Amino acid sequence: MNNNKIIIIIIAIIICLIAVGAFYSMQTKSNDLNSYALSEKDIKNLTLNMTKWNYDEENDIYYQMNVSYCTKPATWEYETLGIYVPGKYFDGVKNSNGTYNCSLNTKNQVGNYSSENAPIVIPINTPGYSAQTAPTSYNPQEVKEFTDSGIIYVYPGCRGRDSGYNYTGGAPWGVTDIKASIMYLRFNDDIMPGDTEKIFTFGHSGGGAQSAIVGSSGDSELYDPYLEKIGAAMTDVNGNVISNRIYGAMCWCPITNLDTADAGYEWYMGQYSRSNDTWTYELSNDLAGKYGEYINNLSLKDSSGKVLTLEKSENGIYNSGSYYDYQLKIIEESLNNFLADTSFPYTPQSGMEPMGGAPSTGQTPTDMGQVPSGNMSMPNNQNTQTANSSATYQTAQEYIDSLNSDGQWIEYDASTNTAKVKSIEDFVKHCKPATKDVGAFDDLNRSQAENKVFGNNKSGDSLHFDSMMAELLNANADKYSKLNGYDPSYAEQYSSDIKLTDILKNTVDKRVDMYNPMYYLCDYYNHSTSTPAKHWRINSGIEQGDTATTVETNLALALNQSANVDDVELNVVWGQGHTQAERRGNSTSNFISWINQCVR
Repeated sequence: MNNNKIIIIIIAIIICLIAVGAFYSMQTKSNDLNSYALSEKDIKNLTLNMTKWNYDEENDIYYQMNVSYCTKPATWEYETLGIYVPGKYFDGVKNSNGTYNCSLNTKNQVGNYSSENAPIVIPINTPGYSAQTAPTSYNPQEVKEFTDSGIIYVYPGCRGRDSGYNYTGGAPWGVTDIKASIMYLRFNDDIMPGDTEKIFTFGHSGGGAQSAIVGSSGDSELYDPYLEKIGAAMTDVNGNVISNRIYGAMCWCPITNLDTADAGYEWYMGQYSRSNDTWTYELSNDLAGKYGEYINNLSLKDSSGKVLTLEKSENGIYNSGSYYDYQLKIIEESLNNFLADTSFPYTPQSGMEPMGGAPSTGQTPTDMGQVPSGNMSMPNNQNTQTANSSATYQTAQEYIDSLNSDGQWIEYDASTNTAKVKSIEDFVKHCKPATKDVGAFDDLNRSQAENKVFGNNKSGDSLHFDSMMAELLNANADKYSKLNGYDPSYAEQYSSDIKLTDILKNTVDKRVDMYNPMYYLCDYYNHSTSTPAKHWRINSGIEQGDTATTVETNLALALNQSANVDDVELNVVWGQGHTQAERRGNSTSNFISWINQCVR
């Protein structure tokens, strides 16, 4: 037998094996879905009751609340939703009890939309990954700007980082609940208004993070057991699989990418801010070094297709290379955008932009500095400036001089109104110092909000989750033990926590993957398949000390490399912190304009 025949036979065998594997995978998925087959009772419970609408005539809004989006909810307090619909999308007949029996009106339009093509927005109002209580009372001002624009507003409750007396919280239950609400909308697509292929999520901080997770993990099979557990609408009445992917994700200051967030924090900020008299100074430097190794394995690319890498340097840890230059460029672009957008004389406004409210739930934020993602009354931006916020600057040069008051780290060209930033270290020291201790997200005492995200009601409500820190604590125990403040129990606590499993037998490590948008987007991770959202808008205040700017920029870079993503808008806004940052204008109006652009 000649070599050509041998090659042909080998290729044929490989093709057969691939075909058999694909068939087996499809068959397994099909067999799995048989267990999701809906009973008549399930179908009834998952079908939106079109006879129970309330109507606000003054604001022309139909609405329902307390709508259960799954058949086996762990908690009624969270696993229901409210739906708010522009009045023109329905023909309603008033019932004797004051509610309305509604049918679709496909002729009327609100703005550019009708009941057939109106986009749907879902707020994720979860500061610090807290729970989002389902709406229990109606306030039209909380949704009116959206419904007046022809957009359908759906507000689902979802579980958060804490477990309740009768249910498990933490990852991945919050995102699971949001996915279940999306599947509920698609289950009812034939009777309710709106285009369920044009669903957008939006949120700030922990809500921005979960918006990014929902946006990146569409249809990931990792969520199937969790969705089945709560009785989500996995299939329609004909047995066809229902998707939980979305069309667009709006993320303000997403606190995400938690597998490397601690290391990123130390590389970007910590290495320039830590006191050198404790063992955590060495841990900070080691984390910064591990982050350099991570970036060099991640294979992120810039807009020209060049792989971004870091190089070891004498001045700081991995403070050179194309990735460093990219991050420096982000800082410089942010400052130059500010200079282009700002009219002088200029007086910085103190304080962060106050967030808008959510449909009335009685819920209040519990994290200092983290406030709910607004969904209607997001007012005009207010800046938090490192420059003297009580001063008025007559010219751009005067403003730059105030930033350069203790060092010439910005070069300004008045003729072009542009600036050049010399180093990340200078920027961090003047504008973005570390505000968290080492272990910014997974701290040594398990006291951060994110520690609770990976707790479970079997092993504890607060667990360590950072495998990189666990590795360093074990590898460098001898070095750390010689330094002030070290406790040898740290290494064992981190190592043991990340192996603990939840009620569906997934380890903390795996749950971190499920809650990491980068996991679904980068070949570096051995990830499950997913369908990311086509449209992304990521905004952040560059001066926030809550997280490193690498979080948002890495996410944007990874999204730009995804074949499934059509466009990514990244705005890193100068002078603003942990807020719904916008270069100009109103965050709600800007969000609505972006939606209109995406569906145009």
